[in-house]
Amino acid sequence: MEDRILNSPEVIVCINSDNYSEAAKLLFEQQNETWKLNRDNYTMLKDVMIKSFRFGSYKIKVQFNPGRMTSTSAKVDEKSIRERKCFLCIDNLPAEQKGIIYKDEFIILCNPYPIFPEHFTLSSLKHQPQRIEDTFSYLLHFSKDLSKHYSVVYNGPKCGASAPDHLHFQAGTKFFMPLDNEFHLIKNEFGRLLSDNEDILITAVDDGLRKMLTMESTDFDVLKKWFDRILKILNKENPSDPESMLNIISSYDEEYGWQLALFLREKHRPLHYFAEGEDKILISPASVDLAGYCITPDKNTFDRINEKIIKEIFQEVFINEFKFSSIQKSIMNL
Repeated sequence: MEDRILNSPEVIVCINSDNYSEAAKLLFEQQNETWKLNRDNYTMLKDVMIKSFRFGSYKIKVQFNPGRMTSTSAKVDEKSIRERKCFLCIDNLPAEQKGIIYKDEFIILCNPYPIFPEHFTLSSLKHQPQRIEDTFSYLLHFSKDLSKHYSVVYNGPKCGASAPDHLHFQAGTKFFMPLDNEFHLIKNEFGRLLSDNEDILITAVDDGLRKMLTMESTDFDVLKKWFDRILKILNKENPSDPESMLNIISSYDEEYGWQLALFLREKHRPLHYFAEGEDKILISPASVDLAGYCITPDKNTFDRINEKIIKEIFQEVFINEFKFSSIQKSIMNL
């Protein structure tokens, strides 16, 4: 494994001072110098086509990104997973790919098929299933330790994770996703306060496209305790194997602490995804899409996409109003 680890003096200095955000930036620079695939794909990313649609006070962007075809169309059924090598296991990484060890549990890797201007996969060193129940604390740690430059996302095993058999998070350039900038605007305009106890704010948000819960706190232990409570409610009110369908965006600020958006899902992919011919809309929503930056690797989709199709996709993949109301009542009764 040693040949996979970037141990330059500059990176070691950053790690010894727990400055993983700067260490990740150094990794990104090194990989662009030594790994042609990585360098070429980030160069191409600068020229991707983008559309922007406004839904009242907030916006949804669409990026035409051919490099994301493998991820968008990934087969995540059990048979397909069994028949392929795990591309996140350290022994299966490309020879040129290097990483940074994080807390002896994860390796920070540049994602060579990026969405963000700087995009990382935060992959478990152990091959274990994608699961948030036992690993939420890592999401919080990553959010804080990478907070200078990056936000962190989690895609559930049935909610856009292209490797549901291998635990991982992702990190990307902070304030790149519209929700990074619109978090408070959307929460204040469309939110319903569920709890402001124990140094935490929990809000239910239905902005016409998305149904989400937001969590805000400066206290790690309080945040984890409330997340565990909420996850139990979600698993009961909206059961799915192996966990309630969930995507999470997490960011951290030194003054205000953690800000999380929990997207509550009903489906993995919408009917548009399975249409034939020109009717096919190749968008498979995951965290980044739901945070307002939809990705398609297909030019036909990019040309045809409009407000109506975006609304249909979002409303189909989120839970219904009845379930959302029931979840809110359960949280308020805690």
